[in-house]
Amino acid sequence: MERASCLLLLLLPLVHVSATTPEPCELDDEDFRCVCNFSEPQPDWSEAFQCVAAVEVEIRGGGRSLEPLLKRVDDDADPRQYADTVKALRVRRLTVGAARVPAQLLVGALRVLAYSRLKELTLEDLEITGTMPPLPLEVQGLALSSLRLHNVSWATGRSWLAELQQWLHPGLKALSIVQAHSLAFSCEQVRAFPDLTSLDLSDNPGLGERGLIAALCPHKFPALQNLALRNTGMETPTGVCAALAAAGVLPRSLDLSHNSLRATANPSSPRCVWSSALNSLNLSFAGLEQVPKGLPAKLRVLDLSCNRLNSAPQPDELPKVDNLILDGNPFLVPGSALPQEGSSNSGVVPACARSTLSVGVSGTLVLLQGARGFA
Repeated sequence: MERASCLLLLLLPLVHVSATTPEPCELDDEDFRCVCNFSEPQPDWSEAFQCVAAVEVEIRGGGRSLEPLLKRVDDDADPRQYADTVKALRVRRLTVGAARVPAQLLVGALRVLAYSRLKELTLEDLEITGTMPPLPLEVQGLALSSLRLHNVSWATGRSWLAELQQWLHPGLKALSIVQAHSLAFSCEQVRAFPDLTSLDLSDNPGLGERGLIAALCPHKFPALQNLALRNTGMETPTGVCAALAAAGVLPRSLDLSHNSLRATANPSSPRCVWSSALNSLNLSFAGLEQVPKGLPAKLRVLDLSCNRLNSAPQPDELPKVDNLILDGNPFLVPGSALPQEGSSNSGVVPACARSTLSVGVSGTLVLLQGARGFA
């Protein structure tokens, strides 16, 4: 049972607590959310046991290395002996962050979690050291609906996604890889994500359109419906169209907001025909002074809000669209106009300027779509 306790310690929460708060873990009155922050020099990991009754658990390691915990884990232990205990846990959403985690320790946690009813897993501000071993034949994958990776680095370079994927059940619905250290995957090692409907690669400003082709790994996302590429260094809608075509990705909803988009593509770039599956396109907060060329011929929703349009778009500039969103453009706000040379006016409507402060926390909306289908 001691071995089970050591592994269960990996499953529980941490959050920033003030210096006046003596306890590292806090459980709310409804036993729903539990948060722990093991920031003390000598943390008492047993405090995390108060979180065993919680549905949402957050654990933060205070930026320390968790390598000392390796000596408390038995690699030869069969996690099936703890299956009933782990399955009885109420935890459905787990966040683990702020630590250096040996891959062997991460694998130990995933082996135990595979017997839980966990549906959403978030790893953030982590450094994974070492190589993840292959999944043993007798071990089942973790049956998640949603996986979010935020500022996670891996020692294995291009192969990290393939190594992690083998520990996951193929039924994953939503995947978010935000502020990644590398999105250049070894596509020949990556298996298809047959049920993945939502993919968020936002807040990777160095990605660009060429990097997007490599990150999408051709024909690995056959069921993809929602693709978010906020703040990813995209340059033109036409360039993104070409990248999606090369990867064989046919999303219904595409979010290109918070990119500095050009209205016209490079004249030498080949013309791209958008998939007819696309019905919603978000080009908000893109700094556009005119409607971009090369948009899909027909859309259900086109979001051009919070750009720098100084006049209403003409019908011949727009695709056939059912819902056109233009809020926050200068032509709709009295006293707003495009900035003149030498003027301090940025041409951005004040309400939109305030909204840009939230760019760094993008990634939540797409992740939640289709990921809340559990009781």
